[in-house]
Amino acid sequence: MQPPPRKIQVSIARQELQLTEGDRVIAVWPVSTSKFGPGTEPGSHRTPTGRFRVVERHGDGAPPGTIFKSRQPVGLWNPGEATDEDFVLTRILWLEGLEAHNANTKDRYIYIHGTNQEDLIGQPASIGCVRMRNADVAALYDLVPQGVEVEIFV
Repeated sequence: MQPPPRKIQVSIARQELQLTEGDRVIAVWPVSTSKFGPGTEPGSHRTPTGRFRVVERHGDGAPPGTIFKSRQPVGLWNPGEATDEDFVLTRILWLEGLEAHNANTKDRYIYIHGTNQEDLIGQPASIGCVRMRNADVAALYDLVPQGVEVEIFV
């Protein structure tokens, strides 16, 4: 008998991501969603809400701290390295909206990804994406396939 499908649920209010399998919670990690709140408007830098799926996965085998630009590895970030830049690190789970109001999510390049601003995890600080600690996003990446359903709610 097949186990129930895994699902990712992100609570903006709790700044938390849960990975579930049916009714069973497999893991819970803190996240950082948008400092501008929820929303789906292009250019708003808000975190979209509703139902999504992971349409692409990037970062197989990349070392923790790998810097991605346009989903391509371009270098390695060293923890503690001071920078004002907001890096996309370690792994990328690219989201595609499944509802009319969030259908533009893929075009907005909304990801679940690692960050060089791990000290801000647990509070709204991103510019739309769902940020995770690098070790956490690597663990999540290894536990979910492309196509896994994602729900983001307030």
